[in-house]
Amino acid sequence: MKKIGLFGSFAKGDPKEDSDIGLIVEFEKSIGLAFMDLADYLESLFNKKVDILTPEGIRSIRVEKVAQEISMSVVYV
Repeated sequence: MKKIGLFGSFAKGDPKEDSDIGLIVEFEKSIGLAFMDLADYLESLFNKKVDILTPEGIRSIRVEKVAQEISMSVVYV
């Protein structure tokens, strides 16, 4: 893993009880189907829905406003 960051309500510091955890993850190289395993593992660890995007995934979002909102709220850790 090269870089990881939070986006959405957790990044903004105002999550609700039912908020999911939004993560931006940049990998050194493609991890293929292990991407789904990572999401499953994190969901079981945090007991919350986890949305994982890559930087490429953000660029592929068709609704520009949504992509901008995600990009502007990312906090890298």
